[in-house]
Amino acid sequence: MTCPDPQRNPRPVPVAPERITLIGFRGSGKSTVGALLAKRLDWPLLDADRLLESRLGCTIAACLARDGEAVFRAQESACLRTILATPGPWVLATGGGVVLAEENRQRLAAEGGLIVYLEADAPTLQARLAGQTHRPSLTGASVVDEVPGLLAQRQDFYAGLAQLTLPASAAPADTAARLVALARGHR
Repeated sequence: MTCPDPQRNPRPVPVAPERITLIGFRGSGKSTVGALLAKRLDWPLLDADRLLESRLGCTIAACLARDGEAVFRAQESACLRTILATPGPWVLATGGGVVLAEENRQRLAAEGGLIVYLEADAPTLQARLAGQTHRPSLTGASVVDEVPGLLAQRQDFYAGLAQLTLPASAAPADTAARLVALARGHR
């Protein structure tokens, strides 16, 4: 388990949080770890991408194609406000780009409980995303080819917001077990 860098983010890891928010690039395992964690804690999983699709009445890819990224990001921010107003306890698996908006980072820091960054390098993410057709391109390049540039744009946002950074390369069950221990007040 990696502790936060106090120069990047001085917020301490809360003891026995009632909200756990998972952040990281698409393909880092947020939904998978979130589902395992929520089940083990018997808390609801709030999967931001699924909730946003329900709200929009279409897939993220269809929304991006129809309305463009600016409209999509505004809808993502509105959905996040609704999610964060939901009483806890809960586990939140965010969309990978939610950290792009300063407003979202501020809201998550204030209301997201324990913020956990599932960190992965570009080659790992590219391998995970290869062949997946449900994830839309954001740059016009292939989803795999756009990873290094997008990750470089977002990495400091993820690291700066996180109170805890865990390697996305760990088995999802192991990551969930570590977070269950934290949620139950064990360090």
